[in-house]
Amino acid sequence: MSETDATPLYTLNPLNRFSDRAADYVKYRPSYPAAAIDIILESLSSTLHIVAADIGAGTGISSRLLAEGGVKVVAIEPNTAMREAAEPHALVEFRNGTAESTQLPDNYVDLVTCFQAFHWFNPEPTLLEFHRILKPSGRLAVVWNNRDKEDVFTAEYSRLVREASNNHPGESRMQSVEPLLETPHFGNVQEYNFVYRQQLDLVGLIGRAMSVSYLPREGVVYEQVIAGLQNLYQQFRSEQGFVYMVYCTSVHIGEVIQK
Repeated sequence: MSETDATPLYTLNPLNRFSDRAADYVKYRPSYPAAAIDIILESLSSTLHIVAADIGAGTGISSRLLAEGGVKVVAIEPNTAMREAAEPHALVEFRNGTAESTQLPDNYVDLVTCFQAFHWFNPEPTLLEFHRILKPSGRLAVVWNNRDKEDVFTAEYSRLVREASNNHPGESRMQSVEPLLETPHFGNVQEYNFVYRQQLDLVGLIGRAMSVSYLPREGVVYEQVIAGLQNLYQQFRSEQGFVYMVYCTSVHIGEVIQK
């Protein structure tokens, strides 16, 4: 393993690296399949009484999905630009905080969720913090939209991103569930997988790429990325003018282990 590959992602400025991506994040980041939300909420008590902490909430894509199911959501997001770009929802309250220090009280929430964010956290203090804020009957759900390597278009998009980012470690280690499987704080971890397709026009495809924190927004490499995306779009576009990014959405759900 190279030094770059071994670099923990939480050391690569996770709190501020998305500041200039907030607008693209709001418009072009994928959502999540309804079945993933359903499995997270399944068998919890009535959603009318569920309080969830959505950690690393970004612009609130996942927070609003939970809230649409009747869950009261405290969206923890350390990046001011991302919080300010979020679309309001009556059941979502944004707060400044980090995964390692949420500033929430002990035994405060029924559910902790991390959508597309867990790999940016320092795992040991994060999982201890999640255990602290969860009620004894609570659960933790860690979710990733993993680009489907078997879909030709999605694989070609991924190749462009890898090359343009100089094989950034965030690209190769987007899903890092091992700390959850090994922690003494959570057990009975169950995995569920779903397919999700994101429909994009050319503007959306470019915006989706520009929402990635480790891609350049100017210069020679940026111009090469745009040209590559334009070629990719022309090669795979449908008659209606769309391409489809295919994701394998993974959900890992763990239960609190009592001390």
